[in-house]
Amino acid sequence: MLQIDDLEVRYGRLVAVRSLSLHVEQGEIVGLIGPNGAGKTSTIFATAGVVPPVAGMILFEGRPITGMRPEAIVRRGIAVIPEGRRIFARLTVEQNIRLAAVTRSDPRVDSDIGNLLERFPVLARYRGSPAGKLSGGEQQQLAIARALICRPRLLLMDEPSLGLAPLMVDVVFSLVAELQQEGITTLLVEQNARRTLAVADRTYVMRGGSIRLESTAATTPAEVEDQYFGIEAARP
Repeated sequence: MLQIDDLEVRYGRLVAVRSLSLHVEQGEIVGLIGPNGAGKTSTIFATAGVVPPVAGMILFEGRPITGMRPEAIVRRGIAVIPEGRRIFARLTVEQNIRLAAVTRSDPRVDSDIGNLLERFPVLARYRGSPAGKLSGGEQQQLAIARALICRPRLLLMDEPSLGLAPLMVDVVFSLVAELQQEGITTLLVEQNARRTLAVADRTYVMRGGSIRLESTAATTPAEVEDQYFGIEAARP
């Protein structure tokens, strides 16, 4: 479903992502883990059209999307749940969701909003309240609902557990698994390696702007830890 080949992302002279290649098959949950500064978010930004790559190719369902505008990529079937949620604090909960639906032209938006409010009862409770009054966990549910109103086939989740209480982290990862059962493919960017490895079908470990490991069923936790922290050379 998603194929990234030899991706390079720069911010001026700073190389954030270099020679990165990965793939996501339809129906998979694929993890992308690594420490701060690894280049994970830049990979998401390039895929979503937020940052133009300086090199490489990004294909979605076999068609190139490299350098396309974000709204065009959303219309293709990709939605992003950004790091830090980035909700519009002064708009109401429902307005946040409706704003994300502007890329749609079909008549089912109202029924889809109703379904989302049923799925996330806390959002239904505060649908007319400013989104900035929600707790961090409630805002994360709003960010997820805002992405789902776009009816994505591929969901890009950037650090969805960041800053959340443990109970809400459980809710987020359970939702990732539920969405897979509903046919939504997910590229899950996380620092929480343990939880990501548990839910993902495959996981890439990223460090220093590059992929260092693709985990499989035979990959040991020690191998993942070594590549995550860059300490493989220190082992006897």
